[in-house]
Amino acid sequence: MSKTKLYPVYGQSSSCSFRQRLEERKSKLRAFRLEQSRKTEKAEDFIMYEDSDSEEETLMCQNEVLNTSFNFVDYVKSREIDRKFYSVSKDYGSRHILTHEMFKETPIVLGNMNKVFCSQWLSDRQIVFGTKCNKLMVYDVITHKLDQIPSLLSSRDPLGVEQQQCGIHSVQINPSRTLLATGARNTCDIAVYRLPTLDPVCVGENAHKDWVFDICWLDDEFLVSGSRDTKMALWRVPPDMADRRMDIPIHCSITAISTKECRNSQKVRALTFNKSFQEIAALSLNGYIHIWSAETFKQKLSRKLPSAQESVCLAVQDSGLYAIGCRSYTLLLDSRTLQPVKKVSSRYTGCGIRSASFHGDILTVGTGLGVLMFYDLKAGKYLDSSINSSRTVVLKASKGNVFPDEEFNDNAQNMKYNPAIYTHCYDSSGTRLFTAGGPLPVTLTGNYAGLWQ
Repeated sequence: MSKTKLYPVYGQSSSCSFRQRLEERKSKLRAFRLEQSRKTEKAEDFIMYEDSDSEEETLMCQNEVLNTSFNFVDYVKSREIDRKFYSVSKDYGSRHILTHEMFKETPIVLGNMNKVFCSQWLSDRQIVFGTKCNKLMVYDVITHKLDQIPSLLSSRDPLGVEQQQCGIHSVQINPSRTLLATGARNTCDIAVYRLPTLDPVCVGENAHKDWVFDICWLDDEFLVSGSRDTKMALWRVPPDMADRRMDIPIHCSITAISTKECRNSQKVRALTFNKSFQEIAALSLNGYIHIWSAETFKQKLSRKLPSAQESVCLAVQDSGLYAIGCRSYTLLLDSRTLQPVKKVSSRYTGCGIRSASFHGDILTVGTGLGVLMFYDLKAGKYLDSSINSSRTVVLKASKGNVFPDEEFNDNAQNMKYNPAIYTHCYDSSGTRLFTAGGPLPVTLTGNYAGLWQ
């Protein structure tokens, strides 16, 4: 999990330079190739060949291996003396906590709020989330207090007129963590707030005629929104507007730079920005993934997903790998070809994947049954428990709250309820995980939120 380059101060070899390490490395590679060469009943659709498959390694490569320590103690020592030749895996902390089953849930009381759809960590102690009842909330993990952030009105909002509660479906923070974009009071518009104060900056309006389902930042100024009206809009928040300070917080209105229809789509459901390839990926409810150029804001291609049903969530890894949550599995796509790399079947029948995210080489998926599962991309399987090797790591959410309507009042006491996990997010250290959602049926009102640490 850690990697430290050691160089000798005296002599020719570092403290971790043993020829036996090369022999162990070769034997592991031989065992790996033997495992790969075994014929299976079903041929793989996608095969990847590593550079390490070559029989002979160069002398430079051998010296690199011998002078590299994977001991965490060496990593800590190098960090103390401020050497620059060390690194640690991004998911080291979360992987260790998960495999040793150290995560414990602290339920969060949300009162009468309805279904949490999206969330982000604002800082080490604050989490912002949006609900179906159009509330933008901030939760303090230290004091356990909830604060509501006022929704921003657009010019087409009649004052005093109650809007239909369609929900805040997306909360996104720009790369420099100075601006936050989310839904406005009118769910066809977007709202931008300044961080860390959450003062209003602007409202983006008149680009969409239906609910905004998702938002993604391209950089610190430009962002893209996707809507149920099949349109995608490109917005710009000028630096002078973002940096403007006023004694009385007020906001202005902006219009989209460009609004385009996402061809061959039916309701744009999810968006993500692939920084590695400078492209925007959009997921539509008719089972297509659409690729747009982030530089020209032009649609490049669309691909029908294989037998995908209820495709509602989309995530991208730093390397460019896409993950799409479907009814009974998570589909992994190679971003270069949009060919399926693997179908990660759910361990629970008919649960439905409702949220997905990458944290290093760990794919985390939230299900409609209140269960979080963790897939190890390097091992190609679900994360195994170090406590009990016969089982995989799962986190089961607490029950949360549900408020049945009239047709459920008679059998409310006997109703079996598991919250759907519509959103989850790790903090910057990867040692804390926020999960939230609510009842899966549309007719039910309720909420769930929990903090795992």
